[in-house]
Amino acid sequence: MVRTQIYLTERQRAELAAIAKIVGKKQSELIREAIDLLIEQESCARREAVLRETAGIWKDRTDLPDFEATRAEWDRA
Repeated sequence: MVRTQIYLTERQRAELAAIAKIVGKKQSELIREAIDLLIEQESCARREAVLRETAGIWKDRTDLPDFEATRAEWDRA
């Protein structure tokens, strides 16, 4: 692990301490868990954005084989 310092507001610090006491975890554990959740959410959002940006990029290509004809050949076999 890498040591990192962060600044919290008084309210954040108090709420974090209360949650840590209730769930029986260290504040640092809760912070790491929250960061992991944020990373996962943002990762999913980035993947969705890339998919939206690339959707349909081949729709106007004329150099690709006809998918329906190719599929029909497969179905006959």
